[in-house]
Amino acid sequence: MQTIFCYNWTVRKQWYEWCENLPEEELYRQRTGGAGNILQTLFLIVEMEWRWIRLIQGKSYFRRSFSRYNSLEKIRELDSRCRLEVAAFVEGWEDSMENRLLQIDPALKGNADVNTWGQVMRYIIAHQIGHVSQLSAWAEDVNVHTASSYQTSKELRTVDL
Repeated sequence: MQTIFCYNWTVRKQWYEWCENLPEEELYRQRTGGAGNILQTLFLIVEMEWRWIRLIQGKSYFRRSFSRYNSLEKIRELDSRCRLEVAAFVEGWEDSMENRLLQIDPALKGNADVNTWGQVMRYIIAHQIGHVSQLSAWAEDVNVHTASSYQTSKELRTVDL
């Protein structure tokens, strides 16, 4: 689990850096698919990752509003704060946690078909991958080069949680 979370965090960092090279209006431009625009998509990735990690642990959470985190800088700051908690959980992940039953109100799962901690962890991973795919499609529309997934996977050896 740790390796793929590190991979996703590295990819997310590259997307933040990519966004720094875009005109601000491109970050807010409403687009077809996904969460609507680039910043909302990045916000959703961070927010959902943090929320599910808290749910697994039986901790309370609150839904943050994008309106309070509506800039690249604010989303990066939110990511840094949330990452402390998420990384601590991911670092402590053990195989014995895989089949622990999720003890939450089914209404909180939304459309996610998850019943164990391991399923939730893979759902979090897949969630980011899906949204990054959407960002990649939008990047083609903007015509700005993005980072290579292959290069990112080679860099995993140097990533710290």
